[in-house]
Amino acid sequence: MYQIITDSCCDLPYEVLEKHDVAFIPMFINLEGKEYVDDLGKTFDQESFLEKIQNGALPSTSQVNVGRYLEYFKDYVDKKIPLLYVAFSSGLSGSYNSACQAVEMLREEYDEVQIQIVDSKAASLGEGVLVLEAARLRQEGTSLEEAVSWLEENKSKVHSWVTVNDLKHLERGGRISKTAAALGGLLNVKPIINVSPEGKLENVDKVRGRNRALKTVVDETMKTIVAPLSQTIYIAYAGDIEAAEKVKEQLLETKNVESVVCYPLGPTITSHTGYGCIAVFSMGTTR
Repeated sequence: MYQIITDSCCDLPYEVLEKHDVAFIPMFINLEGKEYVDDLGKTFDQESFLEKIQNGALPSTSQVNVGRYLEYFKDYVDKKIPLLYVAFSSGLSGSYNSACQAVEMLREEYDEVQIQIVDSKAASLGEGVLVLEAARLRQEGTSLEEAVSWLEENKSKVHSWVTVNDLKHLERGGRISKTAAALGGLLNVKPIINVSPEGKLENVDKVRGRNRALKTVVDETMKTIVAPLSQTIYIAYAGDIEAAEKVKEQLLETKNVESVVCYPLGPTITSHTGYGCIAVFSMGTTR
């Protein structure tokens, strides 16, 4: 049997990962001169973090470096436990490349290194969907190689539709200009964002008003979804649970959706989207 691991950018609560016997590598957040561990809600004070963001704090994040991956992977290699690592999108972070470098270094040291890394090309619960699918495949007795093949074949079918309520975080990340952020704030413009086939964030539209933005992510999700009655749609929210519940209600009202689950957006992703971000994740046609 192989061990499945992921990182805290998957935004699945740690209780869910424990239930499915999935380990994770935490990301780190720097806020007001202090470093915090994104441990998927196990000890991280999400409410305090969101309050600081609402009061103007601008956190930063750091990718997992080669040394941390070496330290983490080495323990499994020593115990001869095969690994499947479902990683945060290489289009959004250098962590995936660091993990690959760590594996190559281990192969120089050990005769046998059974580590398979899948670049999810996704973020937040888009990555989380693939993690849960990997756990399902393992539970069904699928081999490590077969699980990797399934994930590689199907990861491009994960759809992510996102809207943010605070444009200053997109401005800081270089995704929109300072002028566009200021003008968008004045006109109450909300961006509509998706994740490209390369695993990068793309601004694909903009609409006036929060309610219209929420309705748009619902509509876009339903345009491409496949087998909605036999899959779970996931909603990630950064603090604004009322908006998440509104989106959930709209999805269920389509009468073509049976299961919708809401989870908090983790602090690593929230650091780049700000308070009020809403993201919807589903399995659909190829991106």
